[in-house]
Amino acid sequence: MGEGLRRYFHSYLPAAPLATFRLAFGLLVLASVVRFWAKGWIEELYLKPKFFFPYYGFEWVRPLGPYTYGLFALCGLCAVLVAVGYWYRTAAAGLFLSFTYIELMDKSTYLNHYYFVSLVALLLVLLPAGRYFSLDSSLNPSRRRNQVPRWTVDALRLLMGIVYCYAGLAKLNSDWLVHAMPLRIWLPAKNDLPLIGPLLGQVWVAYAFSWFGAFYDLTVPFFLLNRRTRAWAYATVVIFHVLTAVLFPIGMFPYVMMVAALIFFPATWHERALDRLRRLLRLPEAAPQAAPLQYSPARRQLLLIGLGVFFVVQLAVPFRYLLYPRELFWTEEGYRFSWRVMLMEKMGQVQFKVVDGATGRARLVNNYEHLTVLQEKMMSTQPDMLVQFAHYLRDYYARRGVQSPKVYADAYVSLNGRLGKSFIDPTVDLARVSDDLRPKPWILPFDDEITGL
Repeated sequence: MGEGLRRYFHSYLPAAPLATFRLAFGLLVLASVVRFWAKGWIEELYLKPKFFFPYYGFEWVRPLGPYTYGLFALCGLCAVLVAVGYWYRTAAAGLFLSFTYIELMDKSTYLNHYYFVSLVALLLVLLPAGRYFSLDSSLNPSRRRNQVPRWTVDALRLLMGIVYCYAGLAKLNSDWLVHAMPLRIWLPAKNDLPLIGPLLGQVWVAYAFSWFGAFYDLTVPFFLLNRRTRAWAYATVVIFHVLTAVLFPIGMFPYVMMVAALIFFPATWHERALDRLRRLLRLPEAAPQAAPLQYSPARRQLLLIGLGVFFVVQLAVPFRYLLYPRELFWTEEGYRFSWRVMLMEKMGQVQFKVVDGATGRARLVNNYEHLTVLQEKMMSTQPDMLVQFAHYLRDYYARRGVQSPKVYADAYVSLNGRLGKSFIDPTVDLARVSDDLRPKPWILPFDDEITGL
């Protein structure tokens, strides 16, 4: 290890940034759980459906029936405990496990910010964010530390940088930059908004949003790191994500990113914020300075190896699409977990046909007898979900006396304003197709080109 790296891994920062991040992150996850519960989404998404779309390798993850409410309650409780820093390490592990289980229950509910929350929760299990301004440190002052290794704070900054930069790299494609798609479709639909509404129907506005969005994602982490540009960059973060929240229904994601970006502010800012909060809540004055947190050489090495593996995976996974031969936006092979945020408007319609293998009798399937509106919408454009539903139909009709059911699908998909076209080979029996990670040759050609990353 070079001398510069050795100095870096033995340098320290005040622990306040980890404490404010922990507090804000826990409260945001709690707000998300309360929002889910209050809007009735737990029942709508996890109790009412007859069928769920599992992730490859996680087929054993299923909704728990009425106990799903208990799972959300556990997640909310862990979020509170993380926020206040009580039983911190156990609470962070519980938050990661419970939130990730919820995320894995049904593929049709996938959102990038759910994945981000799971990753942050996993990082918090490894980081010493409960050593300062926490119940743990108040009840057991020997655990309190005013300073932590610099890399524990930089780990969160690095994750934020990866999210932003990969989102920016994903926007460097011809649909986004050359054709301003899909913003040319989405923005005019918001022309009833006050003040900015009339502008949103203008083509040049869609191009301006597209180009600025790519520039913003690629550069904002570096502007946030720079002391001279940080305040202006954070103002841009707020404006950008407030606009995103107004224009697009993407839940808590804008607020999560606005709060998470505070990790780039210097420790003195976080210390002042925590002092104000302490006075507001009339909490006892901070204890005298404690010794910096010093890991044993073996534990520090183990933690650094764990973080190294974590970040290698985060850097590599978004590029797994290169292992597949055809257009990513069309096949979506390697699309998830790659920070491709709001890059396409994809509409689909699919009609399944089940054929009795013994008699040849065919019957058409009403998708809505088996799927919710959301599930049907997501399934109609995603090949792996089409296969999963075909397997469900095979088993469903086999239980009702159909001999060796064959399942065929007529699917038509429109991508970013293009005319709809056949999506998968209607002569392929999807009941016999494997649901795995290999390329899917039964996806029909795109017959167009989207250049870029």
